[in-house]
Amino acid sequence: MIKQQVARYGSWRSPITTDLITSQNIGLGQIVLDGKDIYWSELRPREQGRTAIVRWSVDGSPQDMTSTKFNVRTRVHEYGGGSFLVADGTVYFSNEADQRLYRQEIGKEAQPVTPVASMRYANGVFDRQRQRIICVCEDTTVAGREPINTLVSIGLEGDVHPVVLVQGNDFYASPRLSHDGDRIAWLTWNHPNMPWDGTELWVGELNADGSVGHSQRVAGSADESIFQPEWSLDGNLYFISDRTGWWNLYRWRDENVEPLTRMQAEFGKPQWVLGMSTYAFESTHRIVCSYTQQGTWHLASLDTLSCKLQTLKVPYTEIDSVQASPGKAVFLGASATQSRVLVQMDLQTGELEVLRRSTNATIDTGYLSAPEAIEFPTSNGQTAYALYYPPQNRDYTAPVGEKPPLLVKSHGGPTSAASSSLNYGIQYWTSRGIAVVDVNYGGSTGYGREYRQRLDGRWGIVDVDDCVFCARYLVERPEVDGDRLAISGGSAGGYTTLCALTMRDTFKAGASYYGVSNLEALAGDTHKFESRYLDRLVGPYPQQRQLYQERSPIYFTDHLTCPVIFFQGLEDRVVPPNQAHAMVEVLRSKKLPVAYVTFEGEQHGFRNAQNIKRSLDAELYFYSRIFGFELAEAVEPVEIENLLI
Repeated sequence: MIKQQVARYGSWRSPITTDLITSQNIGLGQIVLDGKDIYWSELRPREQGRTAIVRWSVDGSPQDMTSTKFNVRTRVHEYGGGSFLVADGTVYFSNEADQRLYRQEIGKEAQPVTPVASMRYANGVFDRQRQRIICVCEDTTVAGREPINTLVSIGLEGDVHPVVLVQGNDFYASPRLSHDGDRIAWLTWNHPNMPWDGTELWVGELNADGSVGHSQRVAGSADESIFQPEWSLDGNLYFISDRTGWWNLYRWRDENVEPLTRMQAEFGKPQWVLGMSTYAFESTHRIVCSYTQQGTWHLASLDTLSCKLQTLKVPYTEIDSVQASPGKAVFLGASATQSRVLVQMDLQTGELEVLRRSTNATIDTGYLSAPEAIEFPTSNGQTAYALYYPPQNRDYTAPVGEKPPLLVKSHGGPTSAASSSLNYGIQYWTSRGIAVVDVNYGGSTGYGREYRQRLDGRWGIVDVDDCVFCARYLVERPEVDGDRLAISGGSAGGYTTLCALTMRDTFKAGASYYGVSNLEALAGDTHKFESRYLDRLVGPYPQQRQLYQERSPIYFTDHLTCPVIFFQGLEDRVVPPNQAHAMVEVLRSKKLPVAYVTFEGEQHGFRNAQNIKRSLDAELYFYSRIFGFELAEAVEPVEIENLLI
């Protein structure tokens, strides 16, 4: 039995270092099946955040399909997704540097398919009958004009301009060809909606020349969100809709829409990126699908004739990127003790084979904190949800009577959710003696449309209340030290963080990662995809200009009394650097402790390993100086202006 050392919370030595997190960590993304071969995208922080396409062939070996000079990423909607497709062993991908589509054949140099132009491509499907790609196109050729989004076809001869197939709406996604090649389905929506607010599902007939002929809307509206349309082999169209308040599976057959599942569960996700997949056809009448209830994801098999849903036993609580072919399913899985893995499942035997791990790090479970799903009372007599991670380190215990600092994490989006999967970025804190709570505030996904809409018109209120009430709940349990409460978040979570620090007095320190400080500036200085997002979260602008000011942290800095550290990518177009800079200048003028860490070349979210390491270590160093605990290991200091201790 290991004899534990006594040390203050925050001063525990941990094997979970930033070098471990960044050196052995990769991001597993989109999965594509092509015959018996499996392809996936792989984000590699150690290669300056480059994304590669990897192939797992039937002989059981992985092979990089794209060379190091390519970074597979599309900037459609800025967030991208759906950056590649595969047909008969040939990979077609979007390259980050020039946003052109390239064709990659095995053993050959990649060749451009599209000409040099200010165009972006994503979410493509291969039209084998006409030897072309059909995909989403975002035209950014005219500076100062909002990009134009369309569905286009692209010939494979190379250097050929795309041909517009569908146009007229603000956004398009998920083009899907029927297996006979005669019909095409797609999703579309218009400002001010986001895709989780309301989308339409359309089906069009393809003419002999490949153009789209007669079209009809088959589902969806401004108040119904449709997700992931797919054609079955027998010509029926399947999709996910939240028309009942929960994202469930439906089928369009013989001009009628019929439900396949009727559950208080979510089979869909918010479409922040293109190419998402929560279900796939194993055969004509069998779907492998995933769904979430109360924050836990499940894998299941659905018989499309009887509509019987059978849960498949897997050791994962997070499931993503579901694909299937006869006899097998391939997906990304994770749990509280297992980082994300790429898994192949034999549907007859239930046997699981891990093809790729997001990290090769192996950490003794004695250093891992298991999340506790908590429900807590919040404002207006409502209930909100969170994942609480108590401090855990097999080698240490705290002095009798001491309570740990608490770091409240506010997820981004805000239409998103905290994940229960093993995250070394969270274990980094808990293994050093700092408690963490990851809040699924009102507006988060996974709890139905009504919970998701709690944030409508009340962003900066509901989310802040839930973070504050959650912290108070843990203080009162009593689990944590009420005098050492910090809050941290990125993007929309950074906005919640800054609101909590300027409009409440609960927290003693905070960290903003590319957070929003001025809603007015954001409304006029962000990208097309989110340019009207605030209409629903706050109100229409400029009609509700006063409300925007009332919800902007930059106008309430006179209430700010605690230290803050800011992290910002200098090429961020979603939340431009001026948002952070304005807040930093205010703290400087008020002589409050402030640190400002910027990263050249980074956009919205950090991809480079050194920058990920620097930001995490800097945040820890910042709290150690503010809360007065000694670090067990030396980390690179960060300059904290106006710090008197």
